[in-house]
Amino acid sequence: MCGRFTSLLSPELMNAIREIFGITPPKQFEPRYNIAPTQQVWVVRSEGDHNRLELMKWGLVPSWAKDPAIGSRMINARSESVRDKPAFRHSIRYRRCIVPVSGFYEWSHAEGKKQPHFIHMADGSPICFAGLWDHWKGPGEENFIETFTILTTAANKLLQPIHDRMPVILRPDDYGLWLNREMHDPEQLTYIYKPLPSNLLTLYRVSDLVNNPRFDSPACIARC
Repeated sequence: MCGRFTSLLSPELMNAIREIFGITPPKQFEPRYNIAPTQQVWVVRSEGDHNRLELMKWGLVPSWAKDPAIGSRMINARSESVRDKPAFRHSIRYRRCIVPVSGFYEWSHAEGKKQPHFIHMADGSPICFAGLWDHWKGPGEENFIETFTILTTAANKLLQPIHDRMPVILRPDDYGLWLNREMHDPEQLTYIYKPLPSNLLTLYRVSDLVNNPRFDSPACIARC
């Protein structure tokens, strides 16, 4: 699964994202070391003839939901069943997005304790999660709430000792297809869900400070 991640994109990496997606990065970008569900996150989505970088709330709220609180249970979507789940089957066809991050956390369990680990690209490049988005508006409200979820797949060999799931990490060649609003057949996307090869990622243990979602500091990604 994916329950926490970081957004530490340097000016150099932000420029790379701008060139890849043809977007204008935010003028003020604060590094974030411990992004948790229900928080606002920068997400890339297609507007047809161009891409946009938007702030969305992490935890997908389907447009038909009666209560937006459902979003706290929709932070991840299993890629194997995303075509069939009522909460996701519309978004997988029409509302796909990309979540650019610097790395993510996963926890191993031993002797009753949870040990956090930080995972990032071995070459230091940004990670691009495959995401889905939707919008929701309550009765009598004027504005929509835009939300997203992150797809997951089986863990690769690097992560298997820690967890049996990992986020779907897009390869650069797949960005265009994933964002293509004219592609509505989920069958054509299934090859994308394969786990990213282990040699492209690296991980190390970090402090349990990251367990507190209110703690946001470089100490979260410090080796221990």
